Amino acid sequence: MEQKPSRRAFLSAAAGAGGLLLAGAGPASATVRPARSGALARDPFILGVASGDPSPDGFVLWTRLATDPLSGDGHGGMPGRDVDVRWQVAADERFTEIVRSGTETASRRRAHSVHVELDGLDPGREYFYRFRAGGHLSPVGRTRTAPSASAARGTGLTFAVAACAHYEHGYYTAYRRLAESEPELVVHLGDYMYEYGPQGYTAPGGGVREHTPGKCETLADYRMRHAQYKSDRDLQAAHAAAPWLVAFDDHEIENNWAAGVSSTGAPAFARRRAAAFTAYYENMPLRRSSVPGGASMRVHRRVDWGPLARFHLLDTRQFRDDQACEDGVRAGCDDRLSPERTLLGADQRDWLLDGLAASRARWNLIGQQILMAQRDHRTGPGSEVNLDSWDGYAAERTRLLTGLRDSGAANPVVLTGDAHMHHAADLTLDFDDPDAEKVAVELVTSSVSSDGDGYRDESRVSEIVAENPHISYLDQRRGYILCRLTEEELRADFRVLEYISRRGAPARTGARFTVPAGERGLDPR
Repeated sequence: MEQKPSRRAFLSAAAGAGGLLLAGAGPASATVRPARSGALARDPFILGVASGDPSPDGFVLWTRLATDPLSGDGHGGMPGRDVDVRWQVAADERFTEIVRSGTETASRRRAHSVHVELDGLDPGREYFYRFRAGGHLSPVGRTRTAPSASAARGTGLTFAVAACAHYEHGYYTAYRRLAESEPELVVHLGDYMYEYGPQGYTAPGGGVREHTPGKCETLADYRMRHAQYKSDRDLQAAHAAAPWLVAFDDHEIENNWAAGVSSTGAPAFARRRAAAFTAYYENMPLRRSSVPGGASMRVHRRVDWGPLARFHLLDTRQFRDDQACEDGVRAGCDDRLSPERTLLGADQRDWLLDGLAASRARWNLIGQQILMAQRDHRTGPGSEVNLDSWDGYAAERTRLLTGLRDSGAANPVVLTGDAHMHHAADLTLDFDDPDAEKVAVELVTSSVSSDGDGYRDESRVSEIVAENPHISYLDQRRGYILCRLTEEELRADFRVLEYISRRGAPARTGARFTVPAGERGLDPR
C-alpha cells in the first residue's frame, strides 16, 4: 500500500516548490482550463492560495492573480481585463478524487482576486484545492470543513493564534513553524500588514527588509503592500496549511485609528479607510458578507466548530470612541474611566453577549485584538496604562466581563493580539483585588515579527507580574500560540523563537498553560 505523505512533506512540496511541481498531478489536470482567458506569459499565482471561515459544508477559497506584484498601479502586472480562473477541490492531495470544480472570474475591479464560497461538502473532513489560469497551475492548499453540530465532541481541535507581522522587522519564520505545527485552524488577530513607509517604524536593532515606497494612503498603495507581504513564502506556507479566521486591527489601515478618527489627523480619512478595507477584502479569505461598503466593513462574526467550540470574532476599531488623553501609555487619565466610553459600540456588544447567551458550545473563544486584562506599566506607587487597549475603556470592560459571567456561556477564553508579547492572564471583575472573581482566561500571542528579535528579561517580567498578579506569564520573544482543545481542557503552548533577524530559527514551547473545562482560571502545567 502506498504510504500517504505527511503534512510536513505536503507543505514542503506545495509551498516551497510552487505550482509547477503539480502540473501532472492527477488525471483531471489536463481538463482544468479557464473558459475564456488567454494565456499569461508569467505565473500569476506567486501570491499563493488561502482558505478561510470554514462551515460544516464548506469554506472560502482565495487567490489573487499577479505576475508583477510590486507594480506601482496596484494591479500586480495583470492585463487590463478580467480573467477566468478554474478551481478544483479534491479529497486527496494528488487530485485523483475531485469532488467539486468550477470557474470564477478574477475581475480587474477587485485586483484580480478570487473568492469561492463552497457549500455542499462533507462535514469535519480534510480537502485540497488549487486554481488554474492562463495556462498556469497554482500551488495546492489544504483546508477542512468544520464538524457538524451533531458531531461528537471527543474529536478535539488543534488551532494556532497569531498576530502582528511587520515585514521590515524580521523574517516570517514563525509562520513557517506554525505551518509545521499542523493546525486544523489558524486564528489571525490583526496587524497582518503595516501601513508605514520604509523605516517609518523601526525595530530595536534595525530591520532586515524594506517596505514598498511611501506610506499607504491610496488603494494602489494598500494593494501593493498586501502583495509584498503575500509574496513571502513562509506566510504562504501558513495559509496553505489550514483555513484561517481573520480580523483586522489598526495597522491594516493606520496606527491607532478609532472609528472615523485618524490618529495623525490625516485628511480624507474616510476615503483612506475605504481604500484599506477594499484591499483587505481583496487579499483575505473572507465571505461576501465582509465585502466593504465604502468606509465600513463587517468582520465581527461567529464560526462554529461543531458542538466543541464557537469562535466569536470582534472588531475593536470601527465602533470605538477616540482614545482618551491623546492616546499612549499614560498616568492619571481619569477620562478613561468614563462610563460613557465605548470600544465595541452598543450594537456589537449586544451581539456578542446575545451570542454568548445562546451558545451551546462546550468552549466559547472570543477573538479580539487588544489586551483585555489590566496592565500597569509602572512599578511602585501609581499606575500607567495603555489607553489604546481595554485599559482606556475600563467601564465598558467591566460591563462586558459582567455580561460574560451572566451569559452562562460555557468555558469562555479570550484570544488576543497586538501586544507583541505573550501573556497568560486571568480576567476578573476587579483587577486591583487579588481575590476578585475570575470570569475568563486571556491568552495573548506575541508577534510574528513586529519589534524584531525580542528578548526574555526575567527581572522585568517579575516586576510586571508583581504589579499585575492576574498576569501569570510574559515573554517578548516572537512566536505564536498553539492550542489543543478537547471537551475536558484547553492546552495552550506559547511557542517562541530566539531570533527572526536571520532565517531558520527553531520554535520551542516557552510556557504551557491548561484551562480545565468548568474552571475560569489558568493552570500552569
